[in-house]
Amino acid sequence: MASLPSGFREDVELVKIETEEIFLFIKGKPFHERYEGLTQYRSMDFHDTMKILVNSKDVHMFQVYDINKQHLVTNFEELRPIFFENGVYQLMVKSKGEKEISFYHEHPLLRKAISDIGDPTQTILMGNLQFQNEVGFTTFEIRSGQEILLSVTIEIFPTKLDYKEDYRKLLDEVNDEIYNLAYHFIRKTYLGASIKLDGAPSMAEFYRLISRHFHQFLVAVDRIEKQPHHLLHTEYVRARGDQIRKLDSRSRSYLRKRPTLFVKVENGIAVNNRSLMPTEGLRVKKEITHDTLENRFIKFIIVRLIDKLNDLCDRIFNQRKGMNEEPDSDLTNKIQKMIKQLDRKQKSVFWRQVGRLDRSVYSLVLQMAPGYREAYQIYLTISKGLTLHGKYYHMSVKDVATLYEYWTFLKMGQILSRKYTLLSQDIVKVNRDGLFVNLDSNRKAERVFQHPITKEKIILTYQKYEGKLPTLPQQPDMMLSVKKKGKDYSYHYIFDAKYRIDYARGWYAAEGSDSYITGPMEEDINTMHRYRDSIVMANNGPYERTAFGAYVLFPFGNEDIYQEHRFYNSIDKVNIGALPFLPNATTLVERFVERLINSSPEELQEEGILPRGSKEQWFSDLDEKVLVGLVSTKEDYYSFIKKGYYQIPVHLLKKGWQEAKYVALYAKNGVANVHGVSEYGEISNISFIKADDVEKVSFHVDYWQQLKQVIRPVHYGIANYVMTSLNLLKEAKEMPELFLKSKNELVLWRMLRRVSDQIKVMLDQNNLDEANKINTYSIKDINIELEKERQEIMFKKGEWESTLTVDTLEKQPSKVFKLLLDLMKD
Repeated sequence: MASLPSGFREDVELVKIETEEIFLFIKGKPFHERYEGLTQYRSMDFHDTMKILVNSKDVHMFQVYDINKQHLVTNFEELRPIFFENGVYQLMVKSKGEKEISFYHEHPLLRKAISDIGDPTQTILMGNLQFQNEVGFTTFEIRSGQEILLSVTIEIFPTKLDYKEDYRKLLDEVNDEIYNLAYHFIRKTYLGASIKLDGAPSMAEFYRLISRHFHQFLVAVDRIEKQPHHLLHTEYVRARGDQIRKLDSRSRSYLRKRPTLFVKVENGIAVNNRSLMPTEGLRVKKEITHDTLENRFIKFIIVRLIDKLNDLCDRIFNQRKGMNEEPDSDLTNKIQKMIKQLDRKQKSVFWRQVGRLDRSVYSLVLQMAPGYREAYQIYLTISKGLTLHGKYYHMSVKDVATLYEYWTFLKMGQILSRKYTLLSQDIVKVNRDGLFVNLDSNRKAERVFQHPITKEKIILTYQKYEGKLPTLPQQPDMMLSVKKKGKDYSYHYIFDAKYRIDYARGWYAAEGSDSYITGPMEEDINTMHRYRDSIVMANNGPYERTAFGAYVLFPFGNEDIYQEHRFYNSIDKVNIGALPFLPNATTLVERFVERLINSSPEELQEEGILPRGSKEQWFSDLDEKVLVGLVSTKEDYYSFIKKGYYQIPVHLLKKGWQEAKYVALYAKNGVANVHGVSEYGEISNISFIKADDVEKVSFHVDYWQQLKQVIRPVHYGIANYVMTSLNLLKEAKEMPELFLKSKNELVLWRMLRRVSDQIKVMLDQNNLDEANKINTYSIKDINIELEKERQEIMFKKGEWESTLTVDTLEKQPSKVFKLLLDLMKD
């Protein structure tokens, strides 16, 4: 860590302001140790400058600490940053007269931090301002009653990010990935604009949103005017008796209450032996009306948008007037143009006949009807927003630690979406309150992807809660789950965002080197051990870990240097470590995630220390042997099936047959209902018999089991018998697949099975037990040859050829798999 510059004091006066009525002092460290000690990490050097603004009726003195000159200065244009996240700054304000003064900040915690010390002779405010992980602009005011005596805006800088590069890019990428995500960052500072704590609509974000959606909104309103929602309105008008037609309950009630309206006529209504007719009554008149609640609501939206745009204009004019500047004419012209277009709409013939909204509206028309649905959704979106404090185009984000945590999850999803198909997501939703983002520490969010070729499922989960554990519940920031073909469980990998860097302690870049590499905090690595070791699941007895690896993601930008760090190399050794992750540093994470997804189950199983599936993998590595024997006649087949045995002459057996733990039956064509291998059983006993001077061995089984699919011959067969493994027997679809003997042949075949179920294996002989080698693996129009003599793997597709070494298959199988995927895409 960098040493303290000579002549620097621990705490100094950073800001001194005097007005007609108050003195204000801010005291603290003029630098940050971590900020100073990270020169190899970011470009936050002498060219980085801060802003500090003061607004008062009469400022007599305004001084700010110059870190280069090491004292307060009055003439300043470009100053190095002196306020940093997690810094503590002492604020003192003294009143010159008898006026009572108070401190105001939009965040209640900061308001409570500054209080009157209780001097009866003079009002003095004192306390500490601490912004923790918040960065950007923050404004506080000194007030006397409702009068603002002084307003001060200072800029808080991050210590772990490049303010101009990384921080802004984090914000931009979050907003690009999830529109409206910044609404969740309600903290103590703002970057040009901030979310109001009462949730009221904002001006800055309102302008951004309405600019984006204004044309869509007008199109939706035009569609409503062409196909408006309407009702059949019933009116009752007075009419002569002879004009009254059909009566309803209200018309009858009107006449019933007015018997004096009835007079005697010759041809009237017979009532008590009299012929009567009313002189007048109510006639029903039905008309179509567009004055419905739904249309009133749309008109309310139009009027509300006009009011908000007018308010935005007023704020811009007032703000620029206070700064003695002319408002941006381009901006105001755009706003005025939108106001005129909306005003023309509300004054048109159609909307003039629509009344004023006087009640709440809950209608399916607003949610489903064309035009209404779009207008309503746009209104819900632009009703959210930020309060204008600075330039209209700035967005608010404060808590960098929270921002970094959100960004890591969203960026990881963005990385996955480039290569894999998104099946579902529950991050962005719409409810009655509007568009909202499901990303907080108490709710799980999930994005599900599918590999376009292998069809394997990839799930990225935010804040996945693991509760049913033997010890304590765990909830890591992010979990990547990969479902591999042929496995009934997923491979889980934990990624935890930690907005922390170990500046005080580094690992040497090389043996004997004086330089060290900045890395994550050691306690964060220990947390990864806890996550991986504590997330377990019972598996028919003993608990097994379901997490195969755990990794810290931390804000460091120099990926080339970091690759020498101990916690990067530990990933290959124990599957626990750390990876740098920033907008300009995503290569290592992208490469690592792609390797996890492309790696075979066997390759993943070998990494780490006894994770879930170890028991199954151990039994698989034992490679339980199966003797697949030829059955030539129907009589033999039905005898073997019925009596539970298989018999073969001893002289046909070769070395290694005793290793067989299972026996399977290969029925020749015409012997059974199916041609191929469909039954197998575990050998319970072996006996020897002699018949017709031929010694035979009988393999006895307790019962036969059916394979999930019949293994077809496809031009291949068995002369006597062939030895294979139980796993191959269960997975194979064609006879040549049972021939696989070497580990490399098996790895290559399983790799092909991940991308297709249609694999052709070409042998050098038609009978498996007479074959010596595999000539070719074929999948679609791709041929793969395994040359044992030259220790090479040849890939061919049409006239294209590529060669890899067998050593690559053994040590870097994911590299071979990536080549196969590239060929499948073409």
